[in-house]
Amino acid sequence: MFKLKFLTRVLLVLSVLTSIFLTSCDKNIISGAALYEKGGEYAEYDKVAEKIKESDIILFGELHNNAFAHWAELELTKLMYKEFGNKLMVGMEMFEADDQMLIDEYFRDLYPAKNFEDEAKIWKNYSTDYKPILEFCKNNKIEFVATNIPRRYAAFVSRNGLEKLSTLSPEALKYIAPLPVEFDSTLEGYKEMKGMPVHNKEIKYLAEAQAIKDATMAHFIAKRIKSGMKFLHFHGSYHSNDYQGIFWYLKKQNPNFKITTIATIEGPKIDSLGTENANIADFILLIKDDFTKTY
Repeated sequence: MFKLKFLTRVLLVLSVLTSIFLTSCDKNIISGAALYEKGGEYAEYDKVAEKIKESDIILFGELHNNAFAHWAELELTKLMYKEFGNKLMVGMEMFEADDQMLIDEYFRDLYPAKNFEDEAKIWKNYSTDYKPILEFCKNNKIEFVATNIPRRYAAFVSRNGLEKLSTLSPEALKYIAPLPVEFDSTLEGYKEMKGMPVHNKEIKYLAEAQAIKDATMAHFIAKRIKSGMKFLHFHGSYHSNDYQGIFWYLKKQNPNFKITTIATIEGPKIDSLGTENANIADFILLIKDDFTKTY
């Protein structure tokens, strides 16, 4: 049974840094952050929990340097493990697919953390922001999936375009979404990226490089998820905002996937979401823009 305790705590995790509410509990807003549902209303406990309960995949879009978002991710991982146990899987943009063997070996205790961290392509904020989640998964035997394309191949696409991926070796293609990769240049996120100024003249295909990241993350989520499992995935919010990016590619692979999206944004005030971001995700975590940054 989906426990009442979980119903009340999921929303707290996403929007409470302290235990002191500034408004009534049915309006989830505190001094540092507030959680809204699609449309701009304050999110209610039961809606968040019920949505997660019904979903196969939870796409948690973060701001990479926001300490509150990382704390919420860790706490949500803990709560979902407490509720779903070995039915939980976790994946991250922050690990590239060719590091999967390193992760699997480290989870089997074949070598200490230093060896893993020396060899894996970890991000500069790994120790503060992502290590706690990975270590929690390791300690509780939660399957952990490295979903992102190796950065060298994303850089290759940014210079040469998606079409040139076919020139890579079969070994390289194991770490990339199956070819040919569909690219819809009319999707708003990619349209905006195509219009961005690029200082390096070699980078001609920035939007396609973004698309191959999205497609590859979706590919490894879809490939690794098992029937009856919950896949919790962490990535930059722009990879799933507006139901595009990873979400779009997942639905292309399997229209029957039930997916919940969470977006993270910052603003000077948190008492109103506003219209611009009201529909970018199922739930929108609005954090004050003066909240602590990890880098």
